[in-house]
Amino acid sequence: MAERNQSTRLPGPGSDDITQLILDDHERFRRAFARLDDLRATGQVSPGELSRVWDPLAELLDVHAIAEEDIFYPQLLRKGADGRDETLDAIGDHNEIRDGVRDAATQPVGSQAWWDAVGRARGANDEHMAEEERDALADFRLHAAIGLRESLGRRFRQFTAEHLGAGDLDTSDKDPTGYVEANDPGTPRAQSDSSLGIGSLKGR
Repeated sequence: MAERNQSTRLPGPGSDDITQLILDDHERFRRAFARLDDLRATGQVSPGELSRVWDPLAELLDVHAIAEEDIFYPQLLRKGADGRDETLDAIGDHNEIRDGVRDAATQPVGSQAWWDAVGRARGANDEHMAEEERDALADFRLHAAIGLRESLGRRFRQFTAEHLGAGDLDTSDKDPTGYVEANDPGTPRAQSDSSLGIGSLKGR
């Protein structure tokens, strides 16, 4: 059963609702990839011009994924009607996006190998955004109160502000099943961690 909101108000422009903040990042991704298309179409773009678009985009892709994994998906596992499957899909998608970003970092900017890696990151991200918008975000809106969504959104904003440009995050791949077992309150591992006080701040 969907959790009833404490009020009938709806999130508006500038809302802290985490589902809206995630959508805002998605639009940033789409615009940045479109800008890369425009640059590539000129046929004479310099590596420096490409890097000015790609470098902040690649960083945001990494920070956004980890912010979702730290803040959004643990709560989707608690509140969502289909949170387990949606989370498994999302972590797998994040790994594919990270792989593309890492591969691009090993190639000369503007080379065919670089474009191929960027294309893999883009394809994985496009698929992830479509599934997340259709499934996970809709599920969370239906089952999480607006107060929780806004509280999580403030944490999401703070996380992004603290880590963009810092280069201090572990961007290695995560095992989707292991992640779910560690964060789903219905699994023995998560229950054991909770009894030991591990991860006790998750979802606050």
